[in-house]
Amino acid sequence: MSDEILQAYSLIRSGNPAQAKDLLNGALVYELENQEILFAIDCCNFWIDVVERAKGVDDAFERGETYCNEWKSFLSFLKREKRTFDRTLFAVKTGVFSLALACYNELAGEKDPAQKAEILRKTGLCYKKLGSYETARNCLTDANSVKPDTAAIIAEMADCYALCAEERHAKVLFREAFYLDPQKIDPAFLDSELIQCLIRNVQDRGYGGAALLEWIPVYGKLYGVFNVMRKLRPMEIARLKQEIYAKETEIKDPACQTELLVPRLINLYFWLADYFVACGNLSEANEISTRIKILDTEIYELYVK
Repeated sequence: MSDEILQAYSLIRSGNPAQAKDLLNGALVYELENQEILFAIDCCNFWIDVVERAKGVDDAFERGETYCNEWKSFLSFLKREKRTFDRTLFAVKTGVFSLALACYNELAGEKDPAQKAEILRKTGLCYKKLGSYETARNCLTDANSVKPDTAAIIAEMADCYALCAEERHAKVLFREAFYLDPQKIDPAFLDSELIQCLIRNVQDRGYGGAALLEWIPVYGKLYGVFNVMRKLRPMEIARLKQEIYAKETEIKDPACQTELLVPRLINLYFWLADYFVACGNLSEANEISTRIKILDTEIYELYVK
């Protein structure tokens, strides 16, 4: 690989796609058919506009959000590319999340608890994308201390545990996050194979968008990914039963969103059934199985086999 290309990659990693593109164009003159150079130029073209636009954003948090949000657009852009190169993608990811991290680090003194928790979450996400999993986990643990029971924070924590090969912790936390609020979890930022494999399997069943997020914990249970449970407190059991009652009432309304309510209710049933089994109350667990059968026979067959 020529010195020009190596320098270009260094510039991409440091968040300078415009300068990198100039070097890549120079290298392309001597290697017109080099697909990696052409791909790297395409990537630079995508990020040059983003970086320039971000420079015009005064608020550091919004500037960081610009980079993170455009990363999702970049993932869609990659799907249209005929061929991608890991070395290029690593350089781009390093550059983008280093720029985003610098923005969030400017806000380390934030006092408002909700905003502080979000800044810590995004800081942890950036460190995770940069491969610093332990540092990421520490940031996310701090975020969870500031704002407990937040699905997005717990999902990122779970992802870090999975990336650190601590699968049991990861399974507990993923299950918790998707129980709290699946709609607050963004799968585009989850990296571990543990959760990505599950997501792909659910997508292969035809689910996407909001429905995908609701079905992930259902198939997570059925496929043995969400199979590590914690003991529920009495107050949590009461709240779980209340939520089940509310969803059972809601689902009777012909105007309800059944595509979201059905998987949500099934997941709640799974949690209650697990509690009854743990208590040795098999008759109550069987009664929950019957409710699942009424709701979705295919899920029931997978559940009881």
